[in-house]
Amino acid sequence: MSTTHHEVVIVGAGISGICAAIRLRDAGVTDIVVLEKAETYGGTWRANTYPGCACDVPSRLYSYSFAPNTGWSRVYSGQAEILAYVDAVARDHGLDDVTRFGVAVESAAWDGPAGRWRIATSAGDLTATYLVSAAGPWNEPKIPDVPGLSAFPGEVFHSARWNHDYDLRGKRVAVIGTGASAVQFVPEIQPDVAELHLFQRTAHWVLPKLDHPVPGPEQWALHNVPLLAATVKRLEYSMMELVGLAFHRPRPLMHALQALGKAYLRAAVRDTELREKLTPAYLIGCKRILFSNNYLQTLGRTNVEVHATGVRSVEGSTVVGADGTAVEVDAIILGTGFHILDMPVAELVRGADGRSLAEHWAGSPEAYLGTVVSGFPNAFIVLGPSLGTGHTSAFQITEAQVSYIVDAITAARAEDLVLDVRPEVQQAYVDEVQAALEGTAYNASSCNSYYRDANGRNSFAWPWSSSALVRRVSRFDVAAYTTASATEEVPA
Repeated sequence: MSTTHHEVVIVGAGISGICAAIRLRDAGVTDIVVLEKAETYGGTWRANTYPGCACDVPSRLYSYSFAPNTGWSRVYSGQAEILAYVDAVARDHGLDDVTRFGVAVESAAWDGPAGRWRIATSAGDLTATYLVSAAGPWNEPKIPDVPGLSAFPGEVFHSARWNHDYDLRGKRVAVIGTGASAVQFVPEIQPDVAELHLFQRTAHWVLPKLDHPVPGPEQWALHNVPLLAATVKRLEYSMMELVGLAFHRPRPLMHALQALGKAYLRAAVRDTELREKLTPAYLIGCKRILFSNNYLQTLGRTNVEVHATGVRSVEGSTVVGADGTAVEVDAIILGTGFHILDMPVAELVRGADGRSLAEHWAGSPEAYLGTVVSGFPNAFIVLGPSLGTGHTSAFQITEAQVSYIVDAITAARAEDLVLDVRPEVQQAYVDEVQAALEGTAYNASSCNSYYRDANGRNSFAWPWSSSALVRRVSRFDVAAYTTASATEEVPA
């Protein structure tokens, strides 16, 4: 039976996959297929539809440079508006012609003698000269291993799989997890529920969100006066870069930001006992900073109780905290985050030696420039390891990586080459990143965040400015690679 071949297979139709497909086609690479397991575009913004879901980066920074949006309705736009934008960009650029929805990748293995990737999907087998993983880390829910959770008789769902058919009105609800998603949905559901029990293993720093609707005249001016739009965008970018500088130079900038966090907490929460529960014991920045104008205030409502403990077990309808707290509830909502550093796609992709990406990483993901991994020829990862900033737009990171990928693929296809990054180049880069992370807020010793992998290493954060990220990550250099003719077998 014949197998369909494409020059490039892109896995995922979120912001990264859309960007890669558009830019590759612009560069003349037209034999492309985008495989998307869901039924529409959007990735993160398709998966996360919970009440209050919104961006925590200013909207003007949250769009493609080749498709700027000056019509955002808020300073920080909501999920539906972002999804509509992403979907419109994909369709306006004709990606419907190359996208196959409802197709899940089951495995991908490098075939050295053939110089191509063999890909098994839910809709049949494919081969590809180049494989681009744009699966993204913010759509695969992390479900906690809590004894008894699976036997809970009520309703259970993760924030990224929100059950909009379940009526929360009048229900007793337990929320497990207090990260970025919970900060947004808790204020939205609190007025409807009878009781809201928030299980908080670790307090988070919360800062006010400078958000407001963009009035019509301002939208008109931003759309019709290019210089104004560029100036406002540059100002917002500079403000975010100042936050980034604080991450890299915790003293005194991050300490000043922490003082603001303490002042905001004092103003928002008058109850001293509750405020003590909500006061973090770590340096701001070593966990993701959260932004909200109503989360802290909501936690003081009469139908809300904050349990400053993790969850030990679920016994029937009762959620039991690690400190022995026991509450009976009708529903459990999990705000427990995602598989960020243990991306499921890593289990599915096998390199030149037959081992999976997950086996190569052994709990500590690493990639040269966050994009390519030695032993995985002609393969690329978008939003890979060590590219997280905590303050800037994923669009900026994605576009830098896609520029690199486009240059790499166009250079390789011009010479009919197979590219495999040199292991010593990758190792030198990883060592450089890890050394630079020392002394940053990301690596503060006072907390344990999702930035740290299974081995305790920070495999998430980028230790320099976002402008440095763009300069470095977008530049392809063939000297970093071993190269072979596509007709030659690449050694394992």
